[in-house]
Amino acid sequence: MTKKHAPSKPDIALMEPFIGLTLEHIRVPANKAEFAAAAAAIRAAGIVGFDTESKPTFAVGEVSDGPHVVQFALHDKAYLFQVHRKEGHHDLVELLQSDEVIKVGFGLRSDRKHIRAKFGVEFGGVVDLNTVFNKDGYQKEMGVRNAVAQLFKQRFAKSKKITTTDWSQHQLSDPQILYAANDAYAALKVLEALKLPRAELPIMGANDPEQNTDNAELSE
Repeated sequence: MTKKHAPSKPDIALMEPFIGLTLEHIRVPANKAEFAAAAAAIRAAGIVGFDTESKPTFAVGEVSDGPHVVQFALHDKAYLFQVHRKEGHHDLVELLQSDEVIKVGFGLRSDRKHIRAKFGVEFGGVVDLNTVFNKDGYQKEMGVRNAVAQLFKQRFAKSKKITTTDWSQHQLSDPQILYAANDAYAALKVLEALKLPRAELPIMGANDPEQNTDNAELSE
């Protein structure tokens, strides 16, 4: 297979920006009723963009206790589940375990151990888009920025300033909300652009043996 390469950083810098979701299309549930409504919408969608955010660690040997935010993106909206809100744990855990709700994103193999450690459950219904691009001949892990540039000829902004903020804080800032939601939303748009039949998606189930291995993980 011929090796394929994503656009270079200089090329991406010249592209028009990717237009994602705006604040009015992003929900941050805060009570049981809002979590239940969010979970129902996510289950009804069937396939959603997915990502997580964790408070960064800086000290040598420090282990993250994330994720602190879990993102689900639909075609026209996104839901951010803040893990500190215990009233949402039942719905969140069901969504994470579900093989019926397909969660699509980049570098999701690395999320499985964090989800297991945080919630004591196996991560199911997972499609890591890095795997999809790798099978198509891309030698390096694609990541959302490169995938958006490759498929849409658009620049997906990834701000290190936002990435390294405190995702465990109880009140997320507007920039955090936009960043988190659109990471998941962009993954869903990439999947749509690939036009892969569901039968061809490399779906990793909650009981997939690969879940319990220590193989090298794909990350963004």
